[in-house]
Amino acid sequence: MKDRLEALRVEALAQLQEVADAGRLNDLRVHYLGKKGQLTEILRGMGGLSAEERPVIGQVANDVRAAIEAVLADKQAAFDRAETARRLAAETIDVTLPGRSVATGSIHPLTKVTQEIEDIFLGMGYTIAEGPEVETDYFNFEALNLPKDHPARDMQDSFYITDEILLRTHTSPVQIRAMKNADGATPLKVICPGRVYRRDDDDATHSFMFHQIEGLVVGPDIRMSDLKGTLLQFVQAMYGPQVQIRLRPSFFPFTEPSAEVDVTCTQCGGQGCRMCKHSGWIEILGCGMVHPKVLEHGGFDPEQVSGFAFGMGVERIALLKYDIDDIRHFYNNDLRFLGQFARM
Repeated sequence: MKDRLEALRVEALAQLQEVADAGRLNDLRVHYLGKKGQLTEILRGMGGLSAEERPVIGQVANDVRAAIEAVLADKQAAFDRAETARRLAAETIDVTLPGRSVATGSIHPLTKVTQEIEDIFLGMGYTIAEGPEVETDYFNFEALNLPKDHPARDMQDSFYITDEILLRTHTSPVQIRAMKNADGATPLKVICPGRVYRRDDDDATHSFMFHQIEGLVVGPDIRMSDLKGTLLQFVQAMYGPQVQIRLRPSFFPFTEPSAEVDVTCTQCGGQGCRMCKHSGWIEILGCGMVHPKVLEHGGFDPEQVSGFAFGMGVERIALLKYDIDDIRHFYNNDLRFLGQFARM
């Protein structure tokens, strides 16, 4: 048995010296030292040895196992070093190369314009008021001088949830809430930004959901001239000092008198072009003096105070500011479009 063990040592070491890859090395490990390997097969015969021979053969067997395991370990370490070197060569990183830029987002153009409008009016002493998007019929219509049978309600097809609850069609309800919260204190100067909803078909200039900013001023001796001066200061801050405004008579149930506000075309400077339909003017918002009944609903005495209000669509302001021809660009989430505003 001793001779067989020595012969196994010689054979195994000779085989291991010729191994060229880790797969073959593992095969030889199993062949010589595995549970069904050559060394185990020889050791099964130790049961027929005498008590004196067993320690001697056991020592020889341990020496053979140790010799084979030592060569296996050396070979495995050599293969590991070679694999590490190969991977380092293949995965070398040039640390002198410039880093790859990380794509970052930017403020959405509608958010950008809303913040700019807010900053302009905050600079004029206004505060920002907010209200619920799911509104009651009272605040959305009745408190704004639009009773249930008023024909002007046809102007705003609404998303009703119940007979008395709907998605607000404008941010004007926030004005009523702001007046009630003021509890008769003046002067009251607020702007009310937010989303509004109407049953419109989506096209280049309309959307079922859009953004409005309403403005309200209430106090003693508030005049139409104050309204005009405020709006002129706003449009010149938004579009530039060269822009002028004009007021055209209009009708809104919650203001009297009422007006539509036009600005000189931002494209042609009032000379006439395709954008302004060669008129030199573009409509941007509606306004007027607060109707006495609306003041009463807000908790003010129309004999003691007066006020003006205005409302603008943020999308409309943004279309003109950035010369965009389709409102749907704001909602399509096209990164090619949105990415342009990161530089503005």
